[in-house]
Amino acid sequence: MGQKVNPIGFRTGIMLDWKSRWYASKKDFAELLLEDKKIRDYVTKKYKFAGIPKVEIERTRDEVKVVLHAARPGVIIGRKGQQVEQLQDELQNLVGRRINIKIEEISRPELQAHLVAEDIAEQLAKRSSFRRTMKRAMEQTMEAGAKGIKIELAGRLGGAEMARREKQISGSIPLSTLRAKIDYGFVEAKTAQGHIGVQVWINQGMFEDDTDGADAQEGQTSKKPKRSYKR
Repeated sequence: MGQKVNPIGFRTGIMLDWKSRWYASKKDFAELLLEDKKIRDYVTKKYKFAGIPKVEIERTRDEVKVVLHAARPGVIIGRKGQQVEQLQDELQNLVGRRINIKIEEISRPELQAHLVAEDIAEQLAKRSSFRRTMKRAMEQTMEAGAKGIKIELAGRLGGAEMARREKQISGSIPLSTLRAKIDYGFVEAKTAQGHIGVQVWINQGMFEDDTDGADAQEGQTSKKPKRSYKR
């Protein structure tokens, strides 16, 4: 049977960097991991409408650097950056360490799987037709320049008595190709009939910046020994 693996976890450490970057001894590891979870949960819950697909955390001995990737950074920043300072104080009280917040804007939210899944879940909660919602999301993502998209919904679709799955694919989604930059998002839509799971895979192209040069070098080095063998 086909074994499904989270595309982000699959590529972490090979093509993608970790979302938490710090080192801790065995004694402190669990506590710091829990702190990271608290920070992420707090930020995503408080700024649900800011469109935050990713929160990166870096630690030094005295401070925690939190990088928020947001589609609508204005929601977090507020007037004259007052809300950032407020958030900083709240996180410091939550964690008990010095926090340094950095906000990065996402230029094309249509290519972020988590944001697309959030949008679909929001529409489903408002009782809109799931087929139309899926189709619209796919068209928007493909127009934004994606190489492919796959959306899968599972649950009581359209308020049906029996839960089922619906899947739509557009373009190519090479899940087992590690060089393919595939983003994955999962959100639950809370409808009156029950929860509907929304899964989105988006193919953003290839990781070609570093690999091309490496491949070319490998090709050159591998050609030299071949010539010597012929002689």
